[in-house]
Amino acid sequence: MLNNLRRRMIASHLVPLLIIVPLMGIALVYVLETRVLLPNLSSQLVDQSGLVAELAADQGDIWSDSARAQAFTSHIKTHLTARLMLLDARGRLLASSDPTDSDRIGQPLIHQGMDQILAGGSDIHMDYSRGLQSEVADVLMPVKGADGQALGVIRLTHQLANVSDLFVRLRYLILGILSAGLLLGGVIGWVLALNLEQPIKRLTLAVSQLASGTSQAPLVEQGPDEIRLLIRSFNTFVERLQTLEQTRRQLVANLTHELGRPLGALHSAIQALVGGADKDESLRRELLVGMDEEIARLRRLLDDLAHLREQLTGTLELARQPVALGEWLARLLATLKKAADQKGLQWQVTLSPNLPTLNLDPDRMGQAVGNLISNAIKYTPPNGTLSIEASVAGKQTFIRVGDTGPGISPEEVERIFMPFYRGRTGRRFPQGMGLGLTIARDLVIAHGGRLEVESTPGQGSHFTIWLPLDVPLRTA
Repeated sequence: MLNNLRRRMIASHLVPLLIIVPLMGIALVYVLETRVLLPNLSSQLVDQSGLVAELAADQGDIWSDSARAQAFTSHIKTHLTARLMLLDARGRLLASSDPTDSDRIGQPLIHQGMDQILAGGSDIHMDYSRGLQSEVADVLMPVKGADGQALGVIRLTHQLANVSDLFVRLRYLILGILSAGLLLGGVIGWVLALNLEQPIKRLTLAVSQLASGTSQAPLVEQGPDEIRLLIRSFNTFVERLQTLEQTRRQLVANLTHELGRPLGALHSAIQALVGGADKDESLRRELLVGMDEEIARLRRLLDDLAHLREQLTGTLELARQPVALGEWLARLLATLKKAADQKGLQWQVTLSPNLPTLNLDPDRMGQAVGNLISNAIKYTPPNGTLSIEASVAGKQTFIRVGDTGPGISPEEVERIFMPFYRGRTGRRFPQGMGLGLTIARDLVIAHGGRLEVESTPGQGSHFTIWLPLDVPLRTA
């Protein structure tokens, strides 16, 4: 019966109401009848009996004449809400507003507290029955003459027949109010259950479709904060899955391109050698040099993929050692200058004479700097300028690589460090996997530094590596 979420939510709203509301209704009826209505009835009787006693005290002849007593009772009963009895000083019934008491006229009335009232020991006696089995409320009040002697007794009584209708109406009223409350609670519970179920149902369906391989669009965030947080997490998960899928496709495309070109060149060179090119010494040497360059290109590709694996598995390690930054940069830049010269770029190097000695992994940091310079060479047109600057600023050392290339648009600046991302100038698959900046940033961060970029479209870019002077000796 409660095999789905909607029914369980509705039951969770209604069951407490069905238990608590009736119990509260019963308690409310009991309190109103026994703590409010009955005491109020008794209080009214006391007030009315006091007024009747004052009137009866001035009618001294009614206590000795039953007919006059009955006339007094008949005259005053229209102003009362209870049954009125007049009893003489010996407790005998003189008159009653209830015609059914006519056969009891002249007879003693036995009642608890009567003797005490007649003896003058009490000015008023009141009791009432909470069980509502007979008389509901009963008040006895003595009527005293000028000498202080009791002339008789006034008795006012609310009987069950007089108040039962009032109690029944009260109970029906409370029952109606509670029923309306239950109905309203049921409607509200139904609406709340639907509001909770709908976003969860959509999320469940979306998860099921995602598990079956169906492409899933982001869900609209609706419902309570917790449901919104769950939907937001699902949307983030979907976005990451889409990014991973896009990255996988980009990786396959890049690998196909990057592996195809050097393998094709190697295959052509091998075919030429097999066909007799090895007999020509100069041609053989040219082919072997080309093959070596293509193998070096494949090696760099493998290094990039190895770094990507280290990044994903968290196993990037540094072999730190004291490195004199000035001498190390001079050697590194000498090996990179050839590629800039071949493209016809102006090469500008400015190294501060007070460069410090840092605890670095020279191979890893050389890879980071080399990637920045390779990118600058790649995107700077012939006759452009490539500048390298290194110096100390405060408690940090910086290495800045600048170019006069096409620059980077502001919307692309935050994305260029994403794996496999290619800017607008790189959409025709230039050499590389699109991992150079990602690797450079990760290696700089592993050394405790940061990589910043400043670029203006059409005016070139500047990439700056910032390293603290006290680079910590740690493994990233």
